[in-house]
Order: sequence, then C-alpha cells, then structure tokens
Amino acid sequence: MDRRKEIREFLTLRRAKITPEQAGLPVFGGDARRVPGLRREEVALLAGVSVDYYTRLERGDARGVSDSVLDNLARALQLNEAERTHLFDLVRAANATTRTRRKARHQVRPAVQRILDTMSTPALVWNGYFDTLAVNRLGRALFSPVLKDRPLPVNHARYLFLDPGAHEFFSDWETTADDAVASLRWQAGRNPYDKTLTELIGELSTRSESFGTRWAAHNVQIHRTGVKRLQHPVVGAVSLPYESMAIDADAGLTLVAYTAEPGSPSEDALDFLASWAATTDPEQTDDQPAPGPDPRQGR
Repeated sequence: MDRRKEIREFLTLRRAKITPEQAGLPVFGGDARRVPGLRREEVALLAGVSVDYYTRLERGDARGVSDSVLDNLARALQLNEAERTHLFDLVRAANATTRTRRKARHQVRPAVQRILDTMSTPALVWNGYFDTLAVNRLGRALFSPVLKDRPLPVNHARYLFLDPGAHEFFSDWETTADDAVASLRWQAGRNPYDKTLTELIGELSTRSESFGTRWAAHNVQIHRTGVKRLQHPVVGAVSLPYESMAIDADAGLTLVAYTAEPGSPSEDALDFLASWAATTDPEQTDDQPAPGPDPRQGR
C-alpha cells in the first residue's frame, strides 16, 4: 500500500467531517466554503502547528512528525480511539526504515479448542483477516451458512461481500459490512506489509463494489462488543450480544463469544439450535435436516 496516499486520504476525509461549529471556531455570515469541514489552516491552528507544516503532513510527508504533534492533531480532528491509533500506525509505517511483516496465525493451540468445546454458548476464534480458525459445535451451527461443509479456515469477509446469501443471513447487512471494512482498515494500518491481508483487500475491492466504496471512505473501527442480528435458516431471527477477547498468548487471535438475553426469544432459539446441532454431523450443518418438533412451541 502507498503510505503517503493512505495518510493523505485519511487526514483529508477526517478533516472534511469536522465543521467549524463542532471545532468551536467562529463562523461568519459571508464565510463561503469550497470544501466541507475544516480548512487546512483551521486544523493547523487547532493543532498548534504552522499551515505549511500541516499541509506537508496532509500531503503524506510524515518525516520527523512527533507523537505530541499527532496527539494534538488527533484532538483537533476529534479522532476516536481507533482513528487515533490508525493515524499513529500510518505515520510510523511511513517513517519505518525496515518493513516489518507480521503474518496472522492460521492455527489455534489444542488447549484453545478445548476451551471452545467446553463453552455452552456459540464461540469461535478468528484472526485479523476474519478467518475462522476454530469453532465449537454451537458456533458451527449458528454460522452454518458461512462455514457450510468447508474445512477451516473460512473467511467471513469473503462470505459477507461475495456470497449473495449474506444479505439474507445478516439481518443488518449494511452495518455488518461497514464494521467489517472498518476493522480490516485498522488491521491494514497496523500491518501495512502483510501480503495476505493486502491480497484479501485487493480481491474484495476488485470483486465487490460495496467493499470498494466502503474501503475508499477510510473509516476505522475496533469492535470489541456489539449485537449480531441473524436470520438463521433453522431457527429464524436471533439477536445475540457478543464479546471479543484477545488471546494474549497468541498474538493476533481473538475469541468471540455470543450470548442471548435471558428469557428472550433468542435464548429459546439457541436452545433449539443446540438440540438440532447435537443430532447433526457438525461438519454437515449446511444440509439442514428436519430437526423435528420445535421445543419453543407451547412455552
């Protein structure tokens, strides 16, 4: 990836999102603006640097930029935690004298798989590419449209943007797509020389207009918790809060666990899905055999 271009586009787009009113700057009646958001000189004023200095930085020249300047710039542009981290990553990569390649892991340790297998909720482990590397039985049943009968790893981003069934499976596909691209953008900032990640982004940008449009927006996000809403082919609509937890011993791997609110229809749906999964070959959950009477009926 072109580091200078990444810095230029990120700063330009973030600057365009902040209005003078949001930045606490005075606006005069005859102040006609050619571009949305703040002007370069206004960002420079807020960040405490010269206009020439900020202009050079926004053009992608990050030579010698200090952390204190980046902190001031992050405050001026009102960057969130993920955006601030991303800015620092971009600048550090642009100034690096050597290219450090971090390869995402593609396997999990047996102990991690045993932990998954003892969990009573759907759970999986994936890496920064959204490759599912390990999953428990209920997790495989829950994500059967994604995993199908494929051997692991299976990439969720490819399913999300390249499989037509994704629009039906993910009830809020637009939000899910936004979040996925923002997470991949954050990963790309952290690992700019990761060939596998670059190839995945290139493939999705080429094959999916929806991905390409989102990628060009340079939105960045770190997702540690949220709610996943699915339209499952066996149990119907489910709404499941999830928590993402980094596996400290395995850098780059994340365990994601899904739960249901007690007493909710989604909890009933998970109970039914667990019964269905117990009588189904875990490697063939996409066959969707008739599960028999729905235990949720008559409650």
